Amino acid sequence: SFHILNQITVTMVEVRSFLFSSESVNEGHPDKLCDQVSDAVLDACLAADPLSKVACETATKDNMVMVFGEISTAANLDYEKIVRDQVREIGFSSFVDDLSSVDSKGLSC
Repeated sequence: SFHILNQITVTMVEVRSFLFSSESVNEGHPDKLCDQVSDAVLDACLAADPLSKVACETATKDNMVMVFGEISTAANLDYEKIVRDQVREIGFSSFVDDLSSVDSKGLSC
């Protein structure tokens, strides 16, 4: 704002535009499985050590789930068990499913 002749106030408004985008995937999509596995790893770290620093990602294809990134924690966790338990909770539990048997050697963690 600035004043003209001490009586009239003129307000300048800056018009901004931005592009908003988002992603949405259906139930059963690999992205949902990956998000849930990453969340399970984060939850396990924070439950055991509230000062944990976790920056992990998860990728999956066929019979493989890979968790990678950077985790700093005082906790001693069994990451393979965390991944297998979460995949099982999601519903992959038999050879009929895409991820094969959670308990088999077919699922590489």
